[in-house]
Amino acid sequence: MAAMVGGSARRGTPIMYSQKNLTSKKKYDFEDILEERRQSSDLRYAMRCYTPVVYKELSPCKPSAIKTLVLHSEQVQYVIKELSKEMGESPDIIQEEAAEILDEMAHSMHMGAIRFFAFTLSKLFKCLFKSICVNEEGIQKLQQAIQEHPVVLLPSHRSYVDFLLLSYVLFTYDLALPVIAAGIDFLGMKVVGELLRKSGAFFMRRTFGGNKLYWAVFAEYVKTMLKNGYAPVEFYLEGTRSRTAKTLVPKFGLLNIVMDPFLKREVFDIYLVPISISYERVLEESLYAHELLGVPKPKESTSGLLKARRILSEDFGSIHVYFGQPLSLRTLAAGRINRCPYNLVPRHIPQKPSEEIHAFVSDVAYKIELLQIENMVLNPWILISTVLLQNLPAISFELLVEKTLWLKDLTQSFGGFLDWPDNLCANKAVRSSLSLHSNIASLVNGQVILNDTEAGPGAAGESVFKEALSILLCGSYRNQLLNVFVRPGLVALALQMAHSFRKEEVYSSFAFWLDVFSDEFIFFPGIPLKDFEEGCYLLTKCDAIQVTPQQIFVTEKGSEIVSFLTGMFRPFVEGYQIICRYLSKEVATETFSEKQFIFGVRSFASRLLETGSTQCYEVLSSDMEKNALATLVRLDVAKKIKMSDGFTYSVSKEALSKTAGMFESRIPVRKPVAARL
Repeated sequence: MAAMVGGSARRGTPIMYSQKNLTSKKKYDFEDILEERRQSSDLRYAMRCYTPVVYKELSPCKPSAIKTLVLHSEQVQYVIKELSKEMGESPDIIQEEAAEILDEMAHSMHMGAIRFFAFTLSKLFKCLFKSICVNEEGIQKLQQAIQEHPVVLLPSHRSYVDFLLLSYVLFTYDLALPVIAAGIDFLGMKVVGELLRKSGAFFMRRTFGGNKLYWAVFAEYVKTMLKNGYAPVEFYLEGTRSRTAKTLVPKFGLLNIVMDPFLKREVFDIYLVPISISYERVLEESLYAHELLGVPKPKESTSGLLKARRILSEDFGSIHVYFGQPLSLRTLAAGRINRCPYNLVPRHIPQKPSEEIHAFVSDVAYKIELLQIENMVLNPWILISTVLLQNLPAISFELLVEKTLWLKDLTQSFGGFLDWPDNLCANKAVRSSLSLHSNIASLVNGQVILNDTEAGPGAAGESVFKEALSILLCGSYRNQLLNVFVRPGLVALALQMAHSFRKEEVYSSFAFWLDVFSDEFIFFPGIPLKDFEEGCYLLTKCDAIQVTPQQIFVTEKGSEIVSFLTGMFRPFVEGYQIICRYLSKEVATETFSEKQFIFGVRSFASRLLETGSTQCYEVLSSDMEKNALATLVRLDVAKKIKMSDGFTYSVSKEALSKTAGMFESRIPVRKPVAARL
């Protein structure tokens, strides 16, 4: 296939699956750091001599000194003067406000709090987890990086545990502890909020609005810590915990801030470190499923934390923490970014990033997230849950084992890194996983079923809710496999939905579904042809398809694979179809809010589920509903209108009818531009 031509040529090469890299990862690359904790004193561990290597052998800087540097920086002083002119207020009053913002925001890292957490977390982690496995090669590379240039740690975000886990791992290996961007919500937790502050957390408001002073103080605070190299800076590109275990579309705000010192030549280079944290069982799994079905998220509070103590008696399996290769920002920017315009304006004067910078920041963010996905460790339950969801309401244990082993081979063929217990036979490995996740599935009379999927007597709505809860719980584990399977999966979907096996038509269908699902899954922007080639390569590799210059054929062996892959993505296709039906049949008003949309879709879908007209329970997930609405806006089916109290939406019935036809394969999809095969 020829290379992509046209508008996407400006972008750098994305990081896709690397078969060689993935298959070279072995279990012995990981060390279980809890093993030593089970054999020696936790108190001695917490109180040991801690002497981490630091950037250019800098002396530690007190948190109060960092605040003084920020408050008297040229950038903050410039914004204070500008706001004083705009508002007609004394600079001293605005300076006081800036000082208050800093007091609310700043960390106050203290060795006493760190030692307290080291001791407490050792006890806690040994109760909750079987092992915490860390790749030692990644730790060695990070140790070297910290000494050379300022470092930004970019972990995946699936649990509140992420926040403490990384600091615990770095303390264990005698590495510099990071300062961590945390939501302001944590400050509502008495005692715990301040303990987090003393262990390196700095707090940011969820939205800055048009608050120029807050933005200036926050940006300068992050940049001061970074460019002076006092500690690695840690934040989550996804912005919030993923409730579905799918990687969320990246947020660019903090990434823009940490790149600024490099773009303005205040530092020679910055290292960006992708980190993948994989949980065998997520602590908040049930909470997430309830949230997705509309049950309000509990407010962060100390009392809530104490009530959660009951989880200490449960088993949450293993955690794998994979530190990726540090990426040099200087290398990423070489040939892409012209930093000369920054020389023309004094550094302290805020500048709006150019389109070129926006595109670069976006590319780096997606590259980091694709690396996070590539380095995720999969476990047997992820495969089991994927098989279960395609065999509801029940599957025999023997058939489940057989299909799980088949899927294991396919996953490894597609380059997924699988932590399979080699010391157990297949039957025991599956039984062990079912035991760990007994809150989701059960083995009854030789049949494996999802719990609560056979709801007894009660209100129809309650029955739907219970079944949806089980399916979303199970789906959150299947979703981790979708990250690996998404490209071959969309090729399989395109083969099923296209009107012929002509390569151009299959590619058109693939490009359409990739665009539709670009809020559901992570794709490097602007290179659908490369993603298509990736998917075709993986399907050809396992003999599922045969590609000729003009056509793509499904082989005899491949029909099972293609059918299974389309089954994995069916809930998303059917969910989007139901949402289109709701908008065409039920929406009477000209405009509606996101809240009204979600409530309306849930009511409509619940009626379909109660009457047996659909089995797509995943359409009840607020994540799918919000992503579908964002997709319809992007496809110009819906318009997003800014109002004084938020956003409203309106739908073009003509565009909706056409798009719904494409979703149902009644209407051929439009041809993608600027690509040839």
